[in-house]
Order: sequence, then C-alpha cells, then structure tokens
Amino acid sequence: MIHSTIGLIHTIFAVISLITGTYVILTTKGNRLHVNVGYIYVVSMLIMNLTGFGIYHLFGGFGIFHVMIFISLFALCGGMYPVLYRKKVKNWYIQHLRVMSWSIVGLYAAFVSEMAARIIPESYGIWFLGIGTAVVCMTGSILIKRKIKKVQNLKI
Repeated sequence: MIHSTIGLIHTIFAVISLITGTYVILTTKGNRLHVNVGYIYVVSMLIMNLTGFGIYHLFGGFGIFHVMIFISLFALCGGMYPVLYRKKVKNWYIQHLRVMSWSIVGLYAAFVSEMAARIIPESYGIWFLGIGTAVVCMTGSILIKRKIKKVQNLKI
C-alpha cells in the first residue's frame, strides 16, 4: 500500500528502474539505445533512492534500508565513474559491467524484500525476505561472473 505522495513517487521510479534495468541487462550493450535507457535507469534509481530516504525519515527512523540506500547510491556512482572517465580507468567496461550489474541485483533483492514484507504474513515474512534475497544475490553473482568471464574471453 502507498501511504503518501512521496511513497507513490518512490514506487513509480522503482518500477521504472526495474523495467529499464532489466532492459539494459537483456539487450545489446554499447549502442545508443543502451546508453539512453541506461541513463534513464540511473536517474530513476537516484530518484527512487532519494524518495526512499525521505520515506524512512518520515515513517521509520534509521534502519537497514537506510544502509541499503547508501550502498545503492555508491553502486550507481561506482558504475558510472568508469563510463564517464573511461580514458582514466583500466578495463573500464568490466568495472562498469560488474558494478552496474550489482546495482540491478540489489534492486531485485529490494523488490523481493519489499514483496515479502507486504504480502507474506509477518510470522513467515522474515524467512521469505532472507531466503528470497539470498537466492537473488546468489543467482546474480553467478550470472555476473559468467558475463564477465565471457567478456574477458572476447578481449574487449
């Protein structure tokens, strides 16, 4: 349930982030469409994180989601730095691929956590949250390692 305007904005940009992040990881890299959709992802994630920070200040105090917001913002900056300063960053593409992939994995983990907290009865919710987040992160780790190995074998 959405309880405020800031919550609605947060939800809208979370959905945009999920759609654009999924598009970016499933399609051809490096072309103009990838770049444009990638920037939409980054801006959407920034707005989602900033509104999330506002939501937790208005309704919840400080907690684990505050920490995750900072990690998410760090991942966005860490994923964009190699792109923006590619001449200064050795293996910039691998760095960008790794960090932005983890940004998207974190987004999916947050989605699973949010759904567990909102849909599953409270007595079981923590189990679904923990197990669901672990499955998302383990699957993401495997897929990211495979993708990086594949790219490194191509010598890009």
